[in-house]
Amino acid sequence: MAKLAVITGANRGIGLALAKQLSAKGYEVIGICRESSTELEGLAARVITGIDVTDQACIERAATELKGKQIDLLINNAGLLDDNVLGSIELDSIRAMMEINAYAPLKVTEALLPNLASGSKVALITSRMGSIADNTSGGRYGYRASKAALNAFGKSLAVDLAPQGISVVILHPGYVATRMVGYRGMIEPDDSARGLVERIEGLSLQNSGSFWHSNGEELPW
Repeated sequence: MAKLAVITGANRGIGLALAKQLSAKGYEVIGICRESSTELEGLAARVITGIDVTDQACIERAATELKGKQIDLLINNAGLLDDNVLGSIELDSIRAMMEINAYAPLKVTEALLPNLASGSKVALITSRMGSIADNTSGGRYGYRASKAALNAFGKSLAVDLAPQGISVVILHPGYVATRMVGYRGMIEPDDSARGLVERIEGLSLQNSGSFWHSNGEELPW
């Protein structure tokens, strides 16, 4: 029986690339997104659309549609990048990033806990910009804060879920050429996804809660 992977934000960018990689490895892929895409429809076993991961009612609807399905791999990938320059900080922008980048992955994981079993894995797609030790350039106040919060949530999830045999990994995809960064970047989505999948495959209870670059480098907090 094929393993089941559920991916948020699977319709484009890194999420779609992960769906491709996992489908090629024999996973049954279910995508969760606001709007589907032709590419995702062509490879996913199922797409649950109309899901705003910041809306609790939407999260509950997705959980209802997945009721009874054991999830082997849950990837919280949906995210938002906005800029905040000192002197023109917009709190609404920061709040939006906190909601999408940090709170939503925590709530999605919580809602899908009944679907996770011993051996299941949870992956959080974060950013090295969430590393406080690695911050040498400043700026990006809301994005950095939201990803730092996500990293903290991921570490706590790893501790809390370990007794159930569920492992958690916190992953930086690299500077990927996606729409979110105006297609600038140093790595293509497929290459990033390949590294991310390698890190997920290497995840166990022994290294659960660790923070990795897709290239295999362990990142500082």
